[in-house]
Amino acid sequence: MPKYNTNFELSVEDLDLIETALRATKLAKTQNDIKARAADPDVMQIHDLLGRLHNQKTFFRPADGTYVGG
Repeated sequence: MPKYNTNFELSVEDLDLIETALRATKLAKTQNDIKARAADPDVMQIHDLLGRLHNQKTFFRPADGTYVGG
């Protein structure tokens, strides 16, 4: 039985492209009918996947000194 590949070689640009495509697909699916937004399982899966991608990002924060965001 074949096994899943657990090593992926994706660049930051690849992940950005995937995230952009997911956002566009989600927008296209929810643009026409507001009621379909909550009922469509595809939209919920896309939303969940976008959340998991966001949670894996490492945001820059300087180790020393005061951090001023904005």
